[in-house]
Amino acid sequence: MKTRFIFSIILFVHYYSHAQDAATKADSLVSAYARLYQFNGAVLVAENGTVLLNKGYGYRNVSDKILNTEQSIFQLGSVTKQFTAAVILKLQAEKKLSVTDHLNKYFPDYPKGDSITIEQLLTHTSGIYNYTNDEKFMANEITKATNREKIIAMFKDKPLDFSPGSSWSYSNSGYALLGYIIEAVTKQPYEAVVRKYIFTPLKMTHSGFDFTHLKSNDKTTGYFKLTARESAPASIVDSTVAFSAGAIYSTTGDLYLWHKALENYSILTKQQQEKAFTPLKEHYGYGWFIDSTEGKRRVGHGGGIHGFVTNISRVPADDICIVLLSNASDGTLNDITKSLFAILYNKEYVLPKEKPHVQLREATLKQYEGEYEIKPELHVVMTLKDGELVASPTGQPSSVMYAEKEDSFFLNEPAIQINFTRNDKKEVDGFSLHQGGATIPCKKIK
Repeated sequence: MKTRFIFSIILFVHYYSHAQDAATKADSLVSAYARLYQFNGAVLVAENGTVLLNKGYGYRNVSDKILNTEQSIFQLGSVTKQFTAAVILKLQAEKKLSVTDHLNKYFPDYPKGDSITIEQLLTHTSGIYNYTNDEKFMANEITKATNREKIIAMFKDKPLDFSPGSSWSYSNSGYALLGYIIEAVTKQPYEAVVRKYIFTPLKMTHSGFDFTHLKSNDKTTGYFKLTARESAPASIVDSTVAFSAGAIYSTTGDLYLWHKALENYSILTKQQQEKAFTPLKEHYGYGWFIDSTEGKRRVGHGGGIHGFVTNISRVPADDICIVLLSNASDGTLNDITKSLFAILYNKEYVLPKEKPHVQLREATLKQYEGEYEIKPELHVVMTLKDGELVASPTGQPSSVMYAEKEDSFFLNEPAIQINFTRNDKKEVDGFSLHQGGATIPCKKIK
């Protein structure tokens, strides 16, 4: 008995030491990103029922010099989708709908609605056009209140991207339809249903939907850009536009309550979560991306909405929850999340450092001037201004590019690497964009 008691003490001391070490390293990691203006927001890291880190970094509001705290409230963007999916599963358990139901059951005149199921809406396999791909709408209408008829009209008569169930394409339209189905089934507003099934039982008192009209001292200002030199506040996307695909706002603490509820099966049963966490195509289940860490299932989802980037990532088997909420459009969340997992699992990781840069001759910089296509709806114009190369992406603030050497440039905030390419005549014909672990080839078009 005495031996078992001593063994228990040793295990406790070992875990406490690990927790303290992990907490210190996690804070140092995020602080390093924050110092470089590569992260601005709030972070929560928890393991085995212990919150190791819950802290704000950078500014909640730059103009007023108000700092972020663990109480700061952020728009979540697409992290909303896991809550929409959870409500669908709850309603299915109550026999109010089935994920095998076809869309025409709720929208009788929807084109090809007899071949599209609720499950396909949940898993982005419906083929329905994504309404947030509409550049004109996104540029001019997102701050204005809208309604179901206007949103559905944006994609209802568009050709399907593929036959339902045959492929995968991320579609906010599908999740908007799920919200409208929830309202049709319950005869209540989507917001009220999410509160009933999730927010109220879990006491998620800092979470809601109408961020535009939120009156709270903890409300953050979203920024398209936030650096040591400048800031560019973002307009707020109206909740009726983002709706059940992306309208929820919350805090790190409230999202941890959600994590704990999933761990103890108080909202969704084990069977329901297995369904949600089973990928159908492209590692996607019901409102969650599914992957693995250290051979164990990792579930998570990111979000992006004007001025905000968010991420929640969980390893249920080890009761690990990592939440990153940014109000500065930071592109580093995946890198930070990866390093935080490395800390928790005692793996190697690298602290970010400010890169040294060199000054190139203006004649050299002039070679990079022109317009480049990142994707059809996103171009970037490179211009020479006051001896510096300035990048101006479509609809985004301009940024000064710093040279590591000829043809190789970077931004610290956000963390972006650009390597220009040349043709057989040694003329610049494009560049490779490296950001968030992805590499995108971009061609020069002018």
